[in-house]
Amino acid sequence: MDDGADHRPGETRITLPDGFDAGLHFIGRIRTPWPHRRDCPRNGLQTQELCTIEVDPLFAPALQNVEGASHLIVLYWMDAAARDLVLQQPRHADGSRGTFSLRSPARPNPVALSVVELKRRDGDRLVVHGLDCRDGTPLIDIKPYFASTDARPEATVDRAGTRTGPVAADGR
Repeated sequence: MDDGADHRPGETRITLPDGFDAGLHFIGRIRTPWPHRRDCPRNGLQTQELCTIEVDPLFAPALQNVEGASHLIVLYWMDAAARDLVLQQPRHADGSRGTFSLRSPARPNPVALSVVELKRRDGDRLVVHGLDCRDGTPLIDIKPYFASTDARPEATVDRAGTRTGPVAADGR
């Protein structure tokens, strides 16, 4: 695990299953200016840095027409993240939170998602703005972002973690 993966008071670890349910192929690597997890911004909107998505030559033909999208959804594997935390203690919170209520990289399957702005394509490389991962992070997938179907302006998150139970149809 990368530095910064220490467990804080209030966090709960589990023993992970011995095997895996599925496999995947990394389709490339992400190049960023941040060599360590501690160097990364908390999210891609907190930096003006441009990053490069390097797609492996085998998968480069899948980039055809990608320039037609101004923004992309990038899925990547946080390979240095802890995978055994079910309760976490965010730095900004008074108490612990369930892993599935957080955007932390520490999760059973450390899949991360960012919506990035595509600045340009250079062959099998995409120069983008909006990533928050360390240099060399494995790339899982790239999809076009559709504001018409992907945006949910009515979505809310209780950052204080005080809401319990299901959310009603009216959002309360």
